[in-house]
Amino acid sequence: MPYAAQHLAQPPSRDDVDRLPGATVVEFGTPWCGHCQRAQPLLQAALEAQPEVAHIKVEDGPGRPLGRSYRVKLWPTLIFLRDGKEVARIVRPESEQQIQEALAQITN
Repeated sequence: MPYAAQHLAQPPSRDDVDRLPGATVVEFGTPWCGHCQRAQPLLQAALEAQPEVAHIKVEDGPGRPLGRSYRVKLWPTLIFLRDGKEVARIVRPESEQQIQEALAQITN
């Protein structure tokens, strides 16, 4: 699954995320967040080389249960999962390399 440019209309439940097979990146943020917008080219470039990694883009905010279950405080927060288990996390990524290093932890 390639880079997802749009947030999901309906986010998955935590149970659904916990059951995801393989490598997945769950991105928490909002369309209007400047930090989120600046991270998009970095994330897109890093994911282009990893077509086997699923990318789930979840709009976050007060009262959003999935983000609260991961204790998301700042946007964007990237959660790197292998078979539904958190392996790595990046808050406000600074570089494509930083994202690639986290991706290597869930694809190797």
